[in-house]
Amino acid sequence: MIIGYARVSTQEQNLYRQLDNLKEAGCEKIFCEKMTGTKADRPELTEMLKMLKVRADQRKEHKDKSGEELECDTLVIDSFSRLSRSTKDLLDTVECLTAEGVNIISLKEQLNTTTASGKMMLTMLSALSQFERDLIVERTKDGLKAARARGRKGGRPKAGSVKAKAAAMAAYDSNAMTNKEIADQFGVSTATLSRWIREHKDKQAIG
Repeated sequence: MIIGYARVSTQEQNLYRQLDNLKEAGCEKIFCEKMTGTKADRPELTEMLKMLKVRADQRKEHKDKSGEELECDTLVIDSFSRLSRSTKDLLDTVECLTAEGVNIISLKEQLNTTTASGKMMLTMLSALSQFERDLIVERTKDGLKAARARGRKGGRPKAGSVKAKAAAMAAYDSNAMTNKEIADQFGVSTATLSRWIREHKDKQAIG
């Protein structure tokens, strides 16, 4: 089954161009929503991923019982930016889908995970994502080291302060650090960070 996913960031934008492209690509079912890509909670995306997981489990069960391998599903997107919040988020989603045997096609980037060139592009994206993450960690460490050299006790805002919370949520949105790394970096417990994240998501949902 060929499945499409389309998204625009605001209610004022329309999905016509994406829908036309996805239909032309042969999509039999299309999930679409108007939701900013910075929001982790995207109902239609979540519903689509659940459906693909169920279908993948059904294919595995069929193969185990009959020995016959059914054709894999294909997910078509207009561009990478429609599917993910960041490079890391994109790669995590793609890795999850490919593990379930789902092929992925991005029309704008001309990527097809069934081809050698498509697999090579994913490898390059993965390397770039890790490089980006390493740079952020390195800059943070350098900043702390420089601050200590100037006689300060640290290079981060005071734990629990408004500035610390804002900086922690910026790090969370970047997807460059794990939640534990963020908590350690800003000197708060994982429980406090989880509360900040819930409040952050609530504000995004409202605004």
